[in-house]
Amino acid sequence: MKRRAFALSTVTAALAPLWLPATAQAADEGYITLKTPVPTDVPAGKVRVIEFFSYGCIHCMHFAPILSAWEKDKAPAEGADLRLVHVGFSKAFEPLQKIFYALEAIGQRDKVHEKLFTALQVDKIRLDQPDVLFPWMAKNGVDRTKFEAAYNSFGVATQVRRANELQEAYQVEGTPALGIAGKYYTDGSMARGFDRMLQITDTLVAKERKA
Repeated sequence: MKRRAFALSTVTAALAPLWLPATAQAADEGYITLKTPVPTDVPAGKVRVIEFFSYGCIHCMHFAPILSAWEKDKAPAEGADLRLVHVGFSKAFEPLQKIFYALEAIGQRDKVHEKLFTALQVDKIRLDQPDVLFPWMAKNGVDRTKFEAAYNSFGVATQVRRANELQEAYQVEGTPALGIAGKYYTDGSMARGFDRMLQITDTLVAKERKA
């Protein structure tokens, strides 16, 4: 499996959105079944759904409100348990991964989740640079002291490593992408659009709950 080479000359290039052509296997169904299932840890009666995303991906910014609406309106009734995983296709992604997991660690992710997309994708703020990042967090209502400590912590480094391992296990090639029940994988290219990504997810969640 080949991955797009990421230019490292600038963060913009390194964090460019990645949608690769769908494989022939996924052309009709819009998803693939993983050759090796990934273990999941969800309560009985629930089905784990993972969004693989990056703050450096404009497609993820567009998908975020759609996924949020799905999580609020449909996921509970379907028994879907949504988890977000920030991908790391190259070392250039690590600062953004650390931002995400630091915010999760201090319980302030939702406060700036959408603002981060806007800052990076629209305003082009260099949040990969700590001297820009930490004041920006404080300005947007995040506890700077707690965030900075979490950002530089062993715990967040561990979460980044686990995210990369999970990304590899699901063979993620582009973002946004969805992993379902540790068995299935779809993305915008395979499904040919966000709406069908979620329709496929609905179908697979229902299938797993009946199994």
